[in-house]
Amino acid sequence: EEEEEEEEGVRVTPQLLKASTGEFALESILLLRLRGRGIAHLGCLGDCANLEWLDLSGNAIAQLGPLASLRSLAVLNLAGNRVARLEPLGSCQNLQSLNVAGNRVRSLRQLRCLRGLRRLESLRLRDPLARLANPLCATAPAYRAALAAMFPGLKAIDGERLSGGGSDFYQLCRDLDGSLGRGGGNNDDDDAGVEAPGAAQPWVEAGFWEPRPPRRSSVVEEAYKQFGEVVRECRELSRRADDTIAQAERALGGRPDPNSFVF
Repeated sequence: EEEEEEEEGVRVTPQLLKASTGEFALESILLLRLRGRGIAHLGCLGDCANLEWLDLSGNAIAQLGPLASLRSLAVLNLAGNRVARLEPLGSCQNLQSLNVAGNRVRSLRQLRCLRGLRRLESLRLRDPLARLANPLCATAPAYRAALAAMFPGLKAIDGERLSGGGSDFYQLCRDLDGSLGRGGGNNDDDDAGVEAPGAAQPWVEAGFWEPRPPRRSSVVEEAYKQFGEVVRECRELSRRADDTIAQAERALGGRPDPNSFVF
């Protein structure tokens, strides 16, 4: 049935990818948005070896085989598709954010194939705003706690930040405890029975509090680009609204006062 669904939909081809990105070589594509294109078969998408950011939401995708070769992929949006098997994503070792809301994941067993993704920080199975979910979300109300236990490195599930092992605060406390546990001086008593003074040790390693240089990744650049597009759209809508209001005011201003007619 899944194969029949794929044959009826759009297939990803080199021509489609080049037309969508303007790139002449598939290896040059870093960011790709194919939202709502009626795609059912991923075709040659696996040839985009350097792809880092991919949006395939709102399609008819059931099989993810070609994604197994995307080792640089960091952000993947598969919301609103027909995916039930996630095994190919187990090879995407750089994956950090995965959105599979609105698919066909029915049990936690179907997610075990992702346990080897050490960099995975955000996993979404449900999106209330878009009214998207998976069968798992209804059959296992405590699935979020089970996911947190299954993936200790997660920092967010369904868009909500976690506490505990996945939080920055927890990690900071671990770093502090580790630094204090190493100690700084000699704890042996001297001949007078007084503890020998030792050099004070910092709570954290040198340079811990120094601001890190900003990392201009393609994902961040895409976020800035999308934000700019939204701002431009808002300005255009505001301009149109002003024009409509002005036209309405002119039309109303040109009408005669009905109370001025004499019968």
